[in-house]
Amino acid sequence: MNVDPPSAPPPGIGRRSLLAGGLAAAGLALTGCGAGTAVETGARTPIRQWNLFTGGDGARMVEMHERFAAEHPEYDLRPTTYLWGNPYYTKFAMGAAGGRSFDIGTLHLSRVKGMGAGTLIDPVPRDVLAEFGITEETVRSSLWEKATVDGQLYAIPLDTHLVVTYYNREVCEQAGVLESDGTLVRTSGVEELFDVLAAVKEVTGQYGIVMDTTGAWRQFWSLYRQLGGEMTLEGELGIDDDKALQSLDFLRRVSQEGLAPEASDAPATPANFQNGIAGLMLAGNWELPTFQDAGMDFGMRPFPGVFGDELGQGDSHVFVLPQRRDRDDEAVRAAVAYAAWMLKNSLVWAGGGHTPAYLPVVESEDYAALEPQSEYRAAAENVQLDPDAWFSGSAAALMSEANSVMAGVHNGSSTPEQTLESFKRAVQKLIDTPPPA
Repeated sequence: MNVDPPSAPPPGIGRRSLLAGGLAAAGLALTGCGAGTAVETGARTPIRQWNLFTGGDGARMVEMHERFAAEHPEYDLRPTTYLWGNPYYTKFAMGAAGGRSFDIGTLHLSRVKGMGAGTLIDPVPRDVLAEFGITEETVRSSLWEKATVDGQLYAIPLDTHLVVTYYNREVCEQAGVLESDGTLVRTSGVEELFDVLAAVKEVTGQYGIVMDTTGAWRQFWSLYRQLGGEMTLEGELGIDDDKALQSLDFLRRVSQEGLAPEASDAPATPANFQNGIAGLMLAGNWELPTFQDAGMDFGMRPFPGVFGDELGQGDSHVFVLPQRRDRDDEAVRAAVAYAAWMLKNSLVWAGGGHTPAYLPVVESEDYAALEPQSEYRAAAENVQLDPDAWFSGSAAALMSEANSVMAGVHNGSSTPEQTLESFKRAVQKLIDTPPPA
C-alpha cells in the first residue's frame, strides 16, 4: 500500500508497477533517466515526480499518470516509485538536500514540517496554483490550513485517508446489527459498541472485531482525540494521563474480553476480516480495494464514537516542491500544473478508498455514487492528524515507539499504566534528541 505497509499488487498491474519496489530499493529510477540526470526531449518540459505508492494505490497512480501524459504532450512525465516509509523519506531528504533530484514529490501532510518546510521544501506559488484552478476555496479547509506554515503554502493536498470501520454485511445481518437500509448501526459509548461486538461474535464464533494490535497508535490516537486529549511535543511531553489511560484501557478490554484478537498484525488483520473470524474491522480506508477484489459484501462507516464524536486518526497525501539551488520557473510551473491536474482527476484516486481533498470532486454526484466510499465521506472532515514534531507523523518515530509499547495492552503483557509510562519515557527521549540538520 502506501499509507501503511504496502499490500501486494493486484492482478492486472503491469510489469513496470510490479518492479517498482525492487528497483527503488536498489536506488534505481523506474522511468526515464535516473534522478538528477534528466535531459529535455525536444521542446517537452520534464516533470520528475517521486512517490511512495505501490500495490493498489500504485496501479491507480500509474493509470492517472498515463492519462496525464496522454493529455499533456508538452510535458515529459518521469515518475519514480520508492518503498513506503523510512526508505522513501530518507531518499526524499537526500534528494531534496541536493536541490536538483526531482521536481515534485509526495509526502504525508503530517511530515511536511518535520521534513523541512522552508529548508528542504519550497513554498508553493499560490498565484500559479490559482491559474490552474486550485485555490483555498477548492480544497478542504482543514488540510489547506495544515499545509500552510508561517503564512506560506508548502503542500498541495491530494486526499484524506483515515481509520474507519469495515463491516461484513452478511455477518452483521445475522447478528441483527444493521439498520433497515443495510448500514451498520451507530453506537455511542463503550458498552453499546461492546454489545454490538458480542452479538457479532455469536455469529462468527471467534471475534466481533479485528484491528492491528501491532499498530495500536492509530486506534489510541483516535480514542484519545475523541476524549478531547491534546499532546504537545516541545521541551517536555504534554499529555493528559487520565484520557490516555481511558484510551489504553479500551484497547485492553476489547482484547482481554475476547471481542478482538490479542495479536493481529498489519497483514493478518484484513485477512482475518476477509476469512470471517470477525464481522467488523478497524483499519485504514486504503484497504477497500482488497475486499472489493475479493467480492465481499461489506460496508464502511467512520471510526465508532467510543468516547464522543466519530473521530479517526489519519493523514493526507500531498504534493510538495523540493528546494532548488537555482530558480527554474518553467519547472515549477510544470510541477504545479501536474499537481492541479491530479487533484481535478482524483475520482480515480478515490476508487482506492482515499477521500479527495479537492471539493468539486468529493461533492460531486459521481463521488456520491461510489459505494462504500460515500458512507464515510463525512469522517474526512474531522481527520485527526498526529501531533506536530519533527519525529511525528506517518512512518515516523513517534508512531513506531507507540506501536511497540501499546501492543502489550492487547496481549495482556502490560497494564495501561505500565504502557503509558513506557510511552512517556520513549517520547521524552525523542523530544530530547536534536532534530536532523
